[in-house]
Amino acid sequence: MSTSAVEPGTRLAERFRLEDRVSESDGATLWKAIDEILARPVAVLTFAPDFPRVHEVVTAARAASRLTDPRLTQVFDAAEDDDYSYVVSEWVTGETLSDLLAAGPLEPERAAGLVAEAAEALTHAHEADLYHLCLRPSHLVWTTGNTVKVLGVAVDAALSGLTTDQPALDDAEGLGRLLYAGLTGHWPGDEEEGGLPAAPMNDGHFCTPRQVTAGVPSYLDIVTVRAALPESRKGQSVLASPAEVAESLAGVARPMPIPISYTTPPAVTAASRSEGLETRERPARVPLPPPPRRSSSVVSRVLMTIVVLLVIAAVGVGAWTVGRSLGSPGTPSAQQSPSTSTSVSAPPQVVKPAKASGFDPLGDGDEKSEIADLTIDGKPSTFWKTDAYNSAELGNLKPGVGLLLDMGKSVQVSDVVATLGGASGGAVELKVGDRPELNALKTVATNKDASGKITLTPSQPASGQYVLIWFTRLPADAGKFHGTIYEVVVHSPGSA
Repeated sequence: MSTSAVEPGTRLAERFRLEDRVSESDGATLWKAIDEILARPVAVLTFAPDFPRVHEVVTAARAASRLTDPRLTQVFDAAEDDDYSYVVSEWVTGETLSDLLAAGPLEPERAAGLVAEAAEALTHAHEADLYHLCLRPSHLVWTTGNTVKVLGVAVDAALSGLTTDQPALDDAEGLGRLLYAGLTGHWPGDEEEGGLPAAPMNDGHFCTPRQVTAGVPSYLDIVTVRAALPESRKGQSVLASPAEVAESLAGVARPMPIPISYTTPPAVTAASRSEGLETRERPARVPLPPPPRRSSSVVSRVLMTIVVLLVIAAVGVGAWTVGRSLGSPGTPSAQQSPSTSTSVSAPPQVVKPAKASGFDPLGDGDEKSEIADLTIDGKPSTFWKTDAYNSAELGNLKPGVGLLLDMGKSVQVSDVVATLGGASGGAVELKVGDRPELNALKTVATNKDASGKITLTPSQPASGQYVLIWFTRLPADAGKFHGTIYEVVVHSPGSA
């Protein structure tokens, strides 16, 4: 098969059927294809006969296929042949950073969370001696599965023929530029990029994020300057690798799903020359049709029947009341029935914990208590996370670890609402007691597949000064296993 003859419908490796030509550039063509064996969409890169860097691209793709971080797009196959060569990778559906910025800058914490995830993913790539070298807003994707994806590691640099003797520094600067874009809606370059206007200048230097957008926290301004704006560092040390960028953003909240509305549906675009990205159109809400109307005669008959029955019932009740009054002259006629004096229970009340701490009685005694209060600060973007473990069973080191709430006094607990990380695979127990000791805390509720927002309701009345959310199994998180809690709300029964 000649590469020049590749057309829609072509099957590669007897399983990948090319369907739609997404983009073409400098002899490389990106396709949306179907893996006929696994029945899933994939991205396929093919090359013109005279493309000069086929060997470099295929070699880079094969190396990238060994990366296991789920935030990096997977490479499934790569072949180099005299007749045809191709690279097959994951088809990613979601919104690029450019899409997210279409309505203006992101909330600072969300922008930082996205870049923190990308920095951690690239740190893992660098550990395998694989680099990106050309980070742009189109390479950072918030997927429809509510995860971060970084497109084009190793492969896009090979496509463009990019090389460098300082890959760590170049990728750190690229991450800094993505953070700048997220905070300001501008691109710190000489030209616009991905629909983002070039960053404003001051005395020949790019303005810092705080000079462009009000409300940017100073620490994020400093991180951006240290990574991407050498002229503004003023003695501050440079962030010289993705690992250093990740460390500087380690305390930021990780992104959670947010509703994004569009006045017009976004177009289907390709974020990377090597990996596919589809931005799905959001279907407009179609109002439900009204229920079919009954004919007026049928409605009239039904209403007349109801009225007659009500009249008969009223007459019967009245006759019974008069008869009872006549038979018992000494009994007041307006005596209240006990059934009419029932009280209405008040809704549950929120009880604010006095403090929160990490609880690790079977380990070193503490589990990141310094950030535990972030779960009760009323801010859904902040969070507490357990230490990293090598397996869902906490590395077989101990049966559990958790977050302990000190309510300040003994309270009755009607339920506890906890917002966890979005990854599945976690299991939690709710324990309540009067002493901060594991054997003094009684398990009152469990959730064996805990993720997202959950409600833990005691199976029987529970009260105590201490409330414990106890992880017995941890979900996967970037190659390790963590338990994450964004927010906890304790409810106590209300009083009438």
